[in-house]
Order: sequence, then C-alpha cells, then structure tokens
Amino acid sequence: MSNITIRAATPEDLDAITAIYADAVIHGAASYELDPPTRDEMAERFAGLREDAYPYLVAERDGDVVGYAYAGPFRARPAYRFIVENSIYVAPAAKGQGIGRRLLERLISESTALGFRQMVAVIGDGSPESPSVRLHERAGFRHSGVLEGSGYKHGRWLDTVFMQFEMNGGNRLAPDPASLPERNFAAKGR
Repeated sequence: MSNITIRAATPEDLDAITAIYADAVIHGAASYELDPPTRDEMAERFAGLREDAYPYLVAERDGDVVGYAYAGPFRARPAYRFIVENSIYVAPAAKGQGIGRRLLERLISESTALGFRQMVAVIGDGSPESPSVRLHERAGFRHSGVLEGSGYKHGRWLDTVFMQFEMNGGNRLAPDPASLPERNFAAKGR
C-alpha cells in the first residue's frame, strides 16, 4: 500500500474516474444514479467543483488511478455554504486496501484548511454493514439521520444514512471571512 499516492485530480484522470464511477453505478448501491454518466458529464461535474476550488482528489498506484474523492456543496442555498458533502469511490480491484480511508483523511484535511465547518456523508445503502458507513465511523463521523426506504435500486429498498464530521470549531465560532466559503459567497456578489 506504500505505493499509493493521493494527489489533486486533473482532467487527464477523467477516463479512470468515469470508469470507477460507472462500476459503482452499475454494480453498487452507494450512488442512486441508475445510468452511468458519460465522460462529458463527468468532465462538467469536475469543472464545476474545481471552478469553486473544492478539493477533488485521486488515489494513484503505479501510474493508475484506483480511487477518487471530492468535496462539494451540500445544498445550493447560501446558508449551507460552510458544509461540504463528500463522495469517495474506489476501483473494484482496489477495495479493502485502505484507499478510501486515505482519500477521506486527505479530503478532511483539505476541507478543514479551506475553512469549512462540517463535512456530511450522504450514504446510499446505509446499512450498518456498509463499508462506507464503517469507513466514516472509523474517521470520527457521527450518525445524524436516516431516510428509511428512500432509494430503490437492484430490486430492493435502500436507506440513506447521513453522517456528519465537525471541522474548525463547527457552529461554536463565527465564520472566518478569509475562508473559501466566504470568499466564494462574496465573489457571487452576496
């Protein structure tokens, strides 16, 4: 596992990112999408997150992208600007090797440095046995809600689990005017 590098994603990584996500959509229940997005759609999503300077990372092993993660807006309303939602996907052959953990740790570190106050995981197929639930629990996320039977995929109803991680003093401190959320808010003329 020592040959894993976590780095900022680039447009050159989009073929691998698209393939990893397509596998998750087709075979998994973490994403509630039913049809994998095209590379062009994934490129638009990537560009939108990077335009607002959200962290977008890849895990690379021996020159191959084996996982990716990003933080993005939790909701579009401006009062939510201090919360990011994370997404983490690992290639099938690389699961169970600690790559998701390393991506999440780096994502938390970068989101903290940018001044966000909360990170939220919205986990499809949020059963207690879910690898994603266990990953977030081990990273210190707390359970903050369940939407029972909120998704239907692969012939079964799925619960959506919300988990939350506090950063930068959470809601106990006033917003930092130099933080990315405040800078983005000001740049949009608010």
